[in-house]
Amino acid sequence: MKTIQKCICLVVMLGLAAVQAWGQETAIISGKDVFHPVIAQNGMVATQQNYATRAGLEVLKEGGNAIDAAVTIGFVLAVTLPRAGNIGGGGFMMVHLAKGNQTFAVDYREKAPKTGFRDMFLDEQGNADPEKSRYSLLAVGVPGTVAGMLMALEKYGTISRERALRPAIELAEQGIMVDHDLRSSLVSAKKRMQASPASMKIFYKKDGSVYDVGDVLVQKDLAASLRMIARNGRDGFYKGPVADAIVALMKAKGGLITHEDLVAYEPAIRKPVHGTYRGHDIYSMPPPSSGGIHMVQILNLLEPYPIGYLGHNTADTIHLMAEAMRLAYADRSKHLGDSDFVKVPIQGLTSKAYADHLRGKIDRHRATPSRDVAPGKPFPYESNETTHYSVMDRFGNAVSNTYTLNFSYGNKITVPGTGILLNNEMDDFSAKPGVANAYGLIGGEFNAVEPEKRMLSSMSPTLVMKDGKPLLATGSPGGSRIITTTLQIIMNVIDHKMNIAEASNATRIHHQWFPDEIRVEKGLNGDTIRLLRNKGHKVEVKNAMGSTQSIMRIGDFFYGASDPRRSGALTLGY
Repeated sequence: MKTIQKCICLVVMLGLAAVQAWGQETAIISGKDVFHPVIAQNGMVATQQNYATRAGLEVLKEGGNAIDAAVTIGFVLAVTLPRAGNIGGGGFMMVHLAKGNQTFAVDYREKAPKTGFRDMFLDEQGNADPEKSRYSLLAVGVPGTVAGMLMALEKYGTISRERALRPAIELAEQGIMVDHDLRSSLVSAKKRMQASPASMKIFYKKDGSVYDVGDVLVQKDLAASLRMIARNGRDGFYKGPVADAIVALMKAKGGLITHEDLVAYEPAIRKPVHGTYRGHDIYSMPPPSSGGIHMVQILNLLEPYPIGYLGHNTADTIHLMAEAMRLAYADRSKHLGDSDFVKVPIQGLTSKAYADHLRGKIDRHRATPSRDVAPGKPFPYESNETTHYSVMDRFGNAVSNTYTLNFSYGNKITVPGTGILLNNEMDDFSAKPGVANAYGLIGGEFNAVEPEKRMLSSMSPTLVMKDGKPLLATGSPGGSRIITTTLQIIMNVIDHKMNIAEASNATRIHHQWFPDEIRVEKGLNGDTIRLLRNKGHKVEVKNAMGSTQSIMRIGDFFYGASDPRRSGALTLGY
């Protein structure tokens, strides 16, 4: 195991370019100018972290299905990508089962504790207090990852729980090699980590210094927690010693989660949001995610325009995309929340008739100031540290999964004796209607804190189908930019006829109503930026957006690519 780990670390640090083949294992590791997808014939895995990809592929090679691989990957990432992979957070899984032609969503998003209340993140003056909602134990939602992963495995998988957790347990027990990506993230997190002695003990040396590249990070406490889950199922997390440790920390440090909260947590199987775009079926997450609703809404707004003819990332195309994004994010601020608690007008927001109505607000030649855009009224028919992965198998099944702790390493607090980092997802509620959260997203009454309510998310694991079969599995981390990042992968493939590597590498843009700006990545043509500004847009060049992990199936072959924007990602097929 240690020899293998050293080899993996060396490969990642060398930044190998893509290689192509089929009938054998193939891989892509992040790097510049990687425009050729991985190609395979039997199955494929794309994740943000090389250990996880290898573990998932091994399950497929043994005859497991896409759900088996996805659950295995989810637990491995809790060990190998601790800033985002987790058992102390939550997320969403889109699943297509070839048998019965079923497509559905697994919602294992965190919930507010039973004693959570509307104004819990306001200070004495009635202002939103970000310290409470982001870095205290009040910020922790009841975790859903373990319950969601195990439910998916039990209902739709074929391998045992022990087999699914074995790679994660081994990697936590024996250690992983620290690479540049892990070291860099720990450098950035250290200031906040110092508030948690348990976090410092695990993720830093005894003198408090950061591990060097090539050092081995061992997580014995996490290995023990994973063993309890392997042995006892969900009771290994939501009852017993792990649950006792979580509740003891909450009681000691002012958190709200109780034994009752943990035992009561249940994931949900939901009907996905469905839309169509140029002859393709789009399936994505329903509330409490806003991703599926607004992705379909934006595609509906854009469908009548000749996007392919206008060209990829031309000023005309970006202008139309930004105007459509602006309208959708304005609607998000008012109409989205947990549909178990509020009536979200899903059919209205995703209807082509509503898009036709909204499209009249788009000026083909001039930007509309966001101050002049308000949430619309859908017709009454009757939705930065995260990680995404995709899996397709030879049986025709597909999984697109996005999960998170919210911030990098969540709220930075580890439950003593368990190795489990806690999330700070409660910040995704509207602490005060009209006040932006950490990602600049403005929320309303529908997303106010209520007991056992799930907080609104932008996570958008997505499956694109053609003629009833999976064509594309994709998704991304990125906070408020998840929706637009995933959207652009779909448009790059459908409108611009890119292969999946080209679609993943292409320069991205983003608009979210407020702030009133088009955010663009470095690399967008300077003349294009000038033309956009001439149309009245404020254009800001900022850091790279997203980290997509995508797989396409065309005929008998799988084509995959990992986003080059973050190091360490790996796509494998066989």
